[in-house]
Amino acid sequence: MHHVYVLLSKAKTKTYTGVAEDVGKRLTEHNAGKVKSSRPYRPYKLIYTESFETLSEARQKEKFYKSTTGRRKLCKIISPIVNLED
Repeated sequence: MHHVYVLLSKAKTKTYTGVAEDVGKRLTEHNAGKVKSSRPYRPYKLIYTESFETLSEARQKEKFYKSTTGRRKLCKIISPIVNLED
């Protein structure tokens, strides 16, 4: 299985969307500073995942979530989650 995941910086200023087979391991890598693009906004918490059978499907969904239309849809999905916590 391949997963599209969304991370939220603890400062709540940035989200990061990516694809991984092991989301827990990938979250650890982000929080350890091993991912250059997300390093300045650490630490992160996992706020959303979506599973797919193939890497191709997961990449396609990740690309959609990074588009303008996809970011709007993702915002609607995650806004109740973000508002309930902290």
